[in-house]
Amino acid sequence: MDKSPDAFRTISEAADELDLPQHVLRFWETRFTQIKPLKRGGGRRYYRPDDVQLLKGIRHLLYDQGFTIKGVQRILKEQGARHVVAIGETGSIRPITPQPQVERAEAVDAVEFVELDAGHALAAPVNQQPSPPQVQSGLSEHQRDTLASALEALEECRAILQKARL
Repeated sequence: MDKSPDAFRTISEAADELDLPQHVLRFWETRFTQIKPLKRGGGRRYYRPDDVQLLKGIRHLLYDQGFTIKGVQRILKEQGARHVVAIGETGSIRPITPQPQVERAEAVDAVEFVELDAGHALAAPVNQQPSPPQVQSGLSEHQRDTLASALEALEECRAILQKARL
């Protein structure tokens, strides 16, 4: 017999619902202070429906989206538990910080259209190394270098794909 959606869940029921081992839920309690199951005599845990929803959001961020524990802690701190619950319910993540916007004039000046075949064109950078807009990113020098290397590799892939399409 299934429980009511408003009923409390034991750790085994919560673990089954989330498809996780029980020890993972106990570990998450030590890492995420927002998870506070009711504890009865003998230390038996009872998870409220809100706790289970929060656990679903945490699970989605860690397992499906690839966040680290520290990353999820940051989201919980900055966005709150309700945001993580909403992520668990919808499966979608809104941007945590606003993405820098490039002015339209800059974007148009930075690309030209390369004709691939009749009726098909591809937007390509005017030069192979476009200078990115100067934005205060908060990234370390090492992180910027890593991203720049990844961008170079992607541009090389783009060039190979363009040659293959011709």
